[in-house]
Amino acid sequence: MKTPSIISAKEYHVAKTGNESNPGTAEKPFLTIQAAADVAQPGDVITVHEGVYREWVNPPRGGESEERRITYRAAPGEKVEIKGSEIVTGWKKVQDDTWAVSLPNSFFGDFNPYNDLISGDWFVRMNRDHHTGAVYLNGDWLTEAAAIEEVYQPAGETPLWFGRVDSDSTRIYAQFPGLDPNREITEINVRQAVFYPDQPGRNYITVRGFIMRHAATPWAPPTAEQIGLVGTHWSKGWIIENNTISHSTCTGITLGKHGDEFDNTSANSAEGYVETVKRGLNHRIPWDKEHMGSHIVRNNHMYHCEQAGIVGSLGAAFSTIEGNLIHDIHVRRLFTGAEQAGIKLHGGIDVLISGNHIYRSYKRAIWLDWMTQNTRVTGNLMHDNASDTIDWARNWDHSAQGGFQDVFLEVNHGPILVDNNISLSAYSLNIRSTGVAYAHNLFAGAVRVVESDGRLTPYHSPHSTQIQGLENYTMGDSRFYNNIFAFRPDLQGFDMATLPVWMEGNVFLQGAIPSMHEKNPLIIKDYNPDPKIIEESGAFFLEMNIDPAWISFQSRELVTTSLLGKAMIPKQPFTNPDGSPLMIDKDFPGKPRELENPTPGPFENPGSGAIRIQVW
Repeated sequence: MKTPSIISAKEYHVAKTGNESNPGTAEKPFLTIQAAADVAQPGDVITVHEGVYREWVNPPRGGESEERRITYRAAPGEKVEIKGSEIVTGWKKVQDDTWAVSLPNSFFGDFNPYNDLISGDWFVRMNRDHHTGAVYLNGDWLTEAAAIEEVYQPAGETPLWFGRVDSDSTRIYAQFPGLDPNREITEINVRQAVFYPDQPGRNYITVRGFIMRHAATPWAPPTAEQIGLVGTHWSKGWIIENNTISHSTCTGITLGKHGDEFDNTSANSAEGYVETVKRGLNHRIPWDKEHMGSHIVRNNHMYHCEQAGIVGSLGAAFSTIEGNLIHDIHVRRLFTGAEQAGIKLHGGIDVLISGNHIYRSYKRAIWLDWMTQNTRVTGNLMHDNASDTIDWARNWDHSAQGGFQDVFLEVNHGPILVDNNISLSAYSLNIRSTGVAYAHNLFAGAVRVVESDGRLTPYHSPHSTQIQGLENYTMGDSRFYNNIFAFRPDLQGFDMATLPVWMEGNVFLQGAIPSMHEKNPLIIKDYNPDPKIIEESGAFFLEMNIDPAWISFQSRELVTTSLLGKAMIPKQPFTNPDGSPLMIDKDFPGKPRELENPTPGPFENPGSGAIRIQVW
C-alpha cells in the first residue's frame, strides 16, 4: 500500500526588490503580496518585507483548520504598509490654493471611487452626495466638497476636494494651502478594500502586523455584503492582530454578511432583517458555528473610519474582540446613519468583547444590535464618545435623550453580561434589551431606559444560531450588582419595568439616582469622585477619589452564574461565551477579587482618597 505523502508548509517572501516571476524565496522574493497569495496553500506563511505595497490583497483560498491556516505577516521588526491609494502627480494650479489633475478612467480599472456614491440601508446622506473616493495630503485626508464652487473658496481648517467624472476621464480639484501637491505625497483612493476576499468561505486566514490605509469602502449595513478595509467575507476562523488600520471611507474591519440580490432592500423594516437572517441560515455556507465566525480580532489600532471601527452582521458570532485601540470614528460627520460605532454587531452570539479602549467614537463606542446572546462585554475603557465635552458635575440635563452612548444594547433578549467596564462619556448606557446583567462597572454617564417599540426580534438555542422564536423587547429582566454610578445616571426608568429587576450593592454619587428596585442603596449626594482620564506619553491613567465607605457600607455578593439566574425570554443562564459557569472573580486589570465581599466598581481594593491607576 502506498504511504500518503506529507505536505510540508512553505514560507513565501515578498519584498520591494522582488519580481513576479521569482519563486518567492528569501533570496528571490515576489514583488506583490497578491503573487504570494495566489500560490499559498493551507499551512503556508507569507512574510512581507519593509515597504509600501499598493494593492488589494484578495486571497483566493484559505486554510483548512486552526493548525493549517494561511498566515500573512509583516516581517518582524519591519514597517510594512498596504494602501488602497496611489500617488498622483501632474497637479496644475487653477486658482489661489486650488489645484486640479485629470486622469483617464482606465487609471481606475473596473472601479472608480469618484463615481461611486455612498448609499444603502439606514444610510442618511444629509442633503448631499458623498463618494467613496478620497484625497490624501501627506497621509491625512481632505474633505469632499458638496459642490465645486466650495473648492474655489479660501481653504478652511480642513482643505476640500471635489471630483467630476465624464465618459473618458476623472478630474479632481483640491485645495493645498501654501503647498505644491507635486512636491508632497499626494494620494487618491483607487481600491475598494485593502485585504478582503472577493468570495465567501475563505477560512482560517491570519493577517498580522501590517499598516493598512486608504480604502474606498462602501456603507456596510447589516442587510448587505459588508466590505471593509480589511474583511473576512462570510467565513470562519480568521485572526486579525497587531495591525494599524486607518482612513477608511466607511469601515475598518468587517466580520460580515455575504452579498445577494436582496442587499440594501430592507431599510427600516424589522421583518426585512428577519428575512436576512433566515437567508443566512439557508445560505450554501450556512450561518452556524461549524461554518461561520469564530474570529479573533485583537491588539489592532483603528482610527479615522467614518462608519465603524469594527462592524459585523451575523459573521461575528462566536468571535473574540479584545485589546483593540479604537478612536476617532465618524469624527468628520459628513453623513450619518444607524450603523456607526467603534464596534457595531448584529447577531453577536457567544462573543467576547474584552479590554478594548474606545474614545472619540462619535455616537457610540459599542453597539450590540439584535440577537446578542451569551455575549460578555468586560474590561473595556470608554470615554469622550459624545458630541461635545460635558463638565462632569455641572450643566447636565438629566432629561435629555441624547444619541451618544458608550454601550447601546438594542432589542436583544440576552443573556448578556456587561462587567468591569469604565464608562466616562456623557452617556454610559442606552438600554433597549432584556436579559442583561451589569456588574462592577464605573458609570459616570447618563443611563437611558427605553420602552418597547414593538419590534419582534429573534432569540436562539443555547450557543447556537438556530432561531427558537421571535419576541418583543419589554422593559426589565435586568440585573445591576456592585456598580458605581456618578453624576448623571438615573435608574428611575426601571421603576416602570413590567419584567422583574434586580439591583443590589450599587453606589450612587453626586446626583446619581437609584431605582425603587435597589436594595439598601448607598447614596452619597455630595461626594465627588471626579473621575478623569489623563494621557501621558501614550499611556492612559484614571484619576478619581475613593471613599472607603463604599466598601464598609454593606456586604456584597460575588457575581456568579447562580446569582444572576436565567434570562427570561430564552430561559438560559448567564455563562461565559463558551458555556462554562461565570464568576466575576477578577477586576478590570485582572487582580483577584475578594470572594466574600468584593469591592464595588471595576477595581478591587484600590485604596482610598485620590488614586491614579494606569488603565491603558
